Amino acid sequence: MKPVRLPASATNALPRWGLFALCLIYILSGLFGRDPWKTDDAAGFGVMWTMANGGLDDWLWPHIVGLPMADEGPLAYWIGAVCIKLFGWLLGDALAARIATAGFFLLGSLSVWYATYQLGRRPEAQPLRLAFGGQPEPRDFGRTLADGALLIFLGCLGLLLHSHYTSAKALHVSLVALALYAAVRLFEKETLRAAAGFGAVLGLLVLTRGWVVPTALWLAIAVLAGLRSKALMARTAVVSLVVAVAISEIWLATNYFVRPFNSSPFDAWMLWNHRQISLPSVESIRYFTKNVIWFAWPAWPYAGWAVYAWRKQYRAIHIAVPLAFAATFIVLALINGRPDEGILLPLLPPLAILAAFGLPTMKRGAINAVDWFSVMTLTTCAAFIWLGWIAKQTGWPAKLAKNAFKLAPGFKPEFSLVMFLVAACTTIGWILLVHWRVSRRPAVLWRAVVLSSGGVILCWVLLTTLWLPWVNYGKSYSGVALQISEALPEGGACVESNVGPAQRASFAYFGNIPFADFDDIDCDLLLLQDDNRRQDSAKRLIRADEQWRLLWEGRRASDRHERFRLYQKVKR
Repeated sequence: MKPVRLPASATNALPRWGLFALCLIYILSGLFGRDPWKTDDAAGFGVMWTMANGGLDDWLWPHIVGLPMADEGPLAYWIGAVCIKLFGWLLGDALAARIATAGFFLLGSLSVWYATYQLGRRPEAQPLRLAFGGQPEPRDFGRTLADGALLIFLGCLGLLLHSHYTSAKALHVSLVALALYAAVRLFEKETLRAAAGFGAVLGLLVLTRGWVVPTALWLAIAVLAGLRSKALMARTAVVSLVVAVAISEIWLATNYFVRPFNSSPFDAWMLWNHRQISLPSVESIRYFTKNVIWFAWPAWPYAGWAVYAWRKQYRAIHIAVPLAFAATFIVLALINGRPDEGILLPLLPPLAILAAFGLPTMKRGAINAVDWFSVMTLTTCAAFIWLGWIAKQTGWPAKLAKNAFKLAPGFKPEFSLVMFLVAACTTIGWILLVHWRVSRRPAVLWRAVVLSSGGVILCWVLLTTLWLPWVNYGKSYSGVALQISEALPEGGACVESNVGPAQRASFAYFGNIPFADFDDIDCDLLLLQDDNRRQDSAKRLIRADEQWRLLWEGRRASDRHERFRLYQKVKR
């Protein structure tokens, strides 16, 4: 028997304008008024910027002004580079690249909503018919579930930073959501066109972050199709594979014939893919269990309950498809030899969709407990953000102000009336939302997640308005880049360096540092990055038969350990 029994009044959908406004607030917060940040954000932007200012070789072999970055794939960087070329003159290159990031997020959000909508309309997903009628229509039930899935997706903590970074991971999670939607359409239509659409998304995934994830998804969906009919399995396996290979070969075959920089990124790309497959280890299991709890919150508790509640209908498409996706990504996370947050991101779309189907089966007491936990936790977090901002601006409370400036020595507080008003209006909106939820006690399905998602968005907006200058000060390399640029001697042709991708991109963009390219063999300048915790770690990188003169030494004020040194070769 189905575990769902609902009246039509429980399926009132959110206003379209409200849901769209929520998505815009979510993605636009954190895109403006900042530099490319260290790690993935700056590194991804560096590849896009290099492509936008380079030729065909730069587009075929992703790199950051000479530093090869062919590990993942070029698709996200191609899109970002196109945005830079189209809008860089108007918005600046960094902000223009984030247009692609916003597009990636909207693609993923739409895919999650429509995949859930299609699954929620299926006959096997419908609630039990009531004795005297009044059960919801399939269309209304699907829309309400889709609203809930999108709210859960927006509330996932692991999505916050990665959805705002100019990186391949932002596109990857959205294409996983699109692949889920394509798989739903495949089981609904069971046509060659649907199989080709699923294969096309798999091909795009290959061009985004390698072949491991799309291959695993292809196998999972082929097996699931085989449980329904052999004809569907054959159609899915053959057609989708042919289309996926054809799309991915566009880049691989072009590199084979053109050979950018007299070489090819194929070997490095394949090595990066192979490193994602190994036997499960204690480290990978520990990393997964430790991080997935907060990374996939609040999706995983609802998703787990949905699997239990629908356990007797586990073969139904609305449970089987997202469950197959989620199980595939859990296995891939456990066998990954180099665990990072990128292996957890693909879990979010299928968990959000599964969680939506858990909402109709939850008891009122459980829903109220989740609501109160969200209200107490997120309101406390928002209050602390406000209090910390007041301390940073006024010096009271003194201990909070001291800790804030200790983490960012040299930072000078700024006051922006626009940012303050945005933060204040968002906070007032949160108070009104909590009052509405507590006083009205609506019976709609998405009531269980509206406070969780709204609270996460509130805290994110507060951080990206009140605290944005402070965060940007601690994560930007623009100041160090300008110092290095001023220390460069005139006539310096190229700079050899061991700096990481984020630092290299920032120094090239902000300081116009002429880093050594693929063709540069011998440079007179050397920029080294080392760690104060390891004495003379930079000197070990200098050959004993060469003499170098120190021109400059410095670091970011907010980083006590990272250190940079600029040397010039002494000619004998």
